[in-house]
Amino acid sequence: MSQAVGNTALAYARVWHHVDASDRILGKLAERIALVLMGKHKPIYDPSVDCGDYVVVTNSRNVKVTGRKEEQLLFRKHSMYPGGLKETPYETMKQKNPDEIIRHAVSGMLPKNKLRERRLERLKIFPSDRMGIMGGNIMRSWEDGTLPPDFNPSIPTTGTTLKMLKESQASQGNSSS
Repeated sequence: MSQAVGNTALAYARVWHHVDASDRILGKLAERIALVLMGKHKPIYDPSVDCGDYVVVTNSRNVKVTGRKEEQLLFRKHSMYPGGLKETPYETMKQKNPDEIIRHAVSGMLPKNKLRERRLERLKIFPSDRMGIMGGNIMRSWEDGTLPPDFNPSIPTTGTTLKMLKESQASQGNSSS
């Protein structure tokens, strides 16, 4: 009888993770997202194989940076024409395009190889709580790393929904006593 463990279809199955970026530090958040996109949290990790999972980030508008980065950080892009350098300060980028801040940070944490763009395609970023139809795919939420006992995949488990659930349970506990 074979005892083969490892490279099975179930081992390579992709899971959807949810991250609430409210009041999280940008660098530490980007590092953890990059590890999940690469698949380093799985025992079958291989640098040459793309075995990472999907990551859905909500509340990207509320991400924090440390120190004086809010005043000093600049996002640069070039049109490849002479004089085509465009610089956007962090504050402007946070108002106009907050998802690009996290995408840029995660992109810098991923290895610079042919798998980078494919991994970044599995990163879904939303500026508010609403994630639309993608909320039904989420299997793991990063608040505590576990699934709630009454897990229902059709209802997205975000940080705000978990807080509302705890508040409703607390109010029911107070009303019954």
